[in-house]
Amino acid sequence: MKNRFFLCFILICFASVMNAQVKFPQKMAKRLGMGWNLGNQFDAYRNGVADETCWGNGKVSQELFDSLSAAGVKSVRIPVTWLGHMGSSPEYTIEQKWMNRIKEVVEFAHNSKLNVILNIHHDGADSKHWLDIKRAATDSSIHDKVIQQFCAIWRQIAETFKQEGDYLIFESFNELHDGKWGWGANKTDNGKQYAFINELNQAFVNTIRSVGGKNSSRYLGIPGYCANIDLTINNIVIPKDRKKNRLLVAVHFYDPYLYTLEAKFRQWGKLADESLRVPGSDEETIAKELRKLFDTYTSKGMPVYIGEMGCVRRNNAEDEAIRIHYLSEVGKLCRTFHLSPFYWDNGQKNAGRECSGLIDHHAGKWYNDGKEVIKAIISCPDDVE
Repeated sequence: MKNRFFLCFILICFASVMNAQVKFPQKMAKRLGMGWNLGNQFDAYRNGVADETCWGNGKVSQELFDSLSAAGVKSVRIPVTWLGHMGSSPEYTIEQKWMNRIKEVVEFAHNSKLNVILNIHHDGADSKHWLDIKRAATDSSIHDKVIQQFCAIWRQIAETFKQEGDYLIFESFNELHDGKWGWGANKTDNGKQYAFINELNQAFVNTIRSVGGKNSSRYLGIPGYCANIDLTINNIVIPKDRKKNRLLVAVHFYDPYLYTLEAKFRQWGKLADESLRVPGSDEETIAKELRKLFDTYTSKGMPVYIGEMGCVRRNNAEDEAIRIHYLSEVGKLCRTFHLSPFYWDNGQKNAGRECSGLIDHHAGKWYNDGKEVIKAIISCPDDVE
């Protein structure tokens, strides 16, 4: 009897600790809710210069964020490329016109009572620009220059937004890799690229905190290599932070990408026609992938958000119904594992590869079944207009 009582006591204590650990991730997941990406907008660039409209979307308006908020979206991620809008070393002064426009759009989102995630985006694309982790990982002079520029840019962003409240989250970078999407030198360099990623994240946290104001306690998004789930879990080192419970792990999820991004297969999952479905992936497969985030992070008190996810539009009703089912499954799993999903919307309203637009970024009018997609991910249509 004594042994049984002791065992019950231990189990109750363990359950209590687990519930306390999960409480912060639960709170953050509820706070961020369903998220949406302002894709192919301020992350867009041409000839080495970032430009708001050069990838085909109209200028962003207040109406866009009003429509998103009315549909049940709680948060927006605003990817920003800073290429072509910075001065020379050592200050790397950001062009005031570009910074002012970013600030204006952040204010649009805030006016609509949305949370905002702001980042450095394509400056590190495929290690082709200044944020070159491939060379920085092996060349000390490039390493020092990249760290200096990275900190200078974040210091200016933090200064610009230092009085903005908790609705605004900073994310250190996007999908940093050496051009091989996780299948390059990172596999053979004895962890040098992973170590540099971790160094960047620590420099990011230190820089934001040093600016002061609301940055002293601002929530910060911490991505791993390529924002890949496995590469993040296996290699990221969570930065040291003098403020407790203010860091969030950031990953991306497009599994299986031959279905969701490339559209090489028309359908997915157990409801699909066997002759049309992508092989090797179904409801159980994606559940196992997302559960990794729960087991590694959220169950231990570390919140996670999926900064990008989605699935391109199909051109017939049957395939589109399967797409909606896929997105609904991802949304359901995110709720189960206390994750916040951010749909990638690049504004492309047709069907097929790279066509993931839901809403006109200028007019705030929904494309096709864009509003249905939002409902599917939220999975609470009664609460959405």
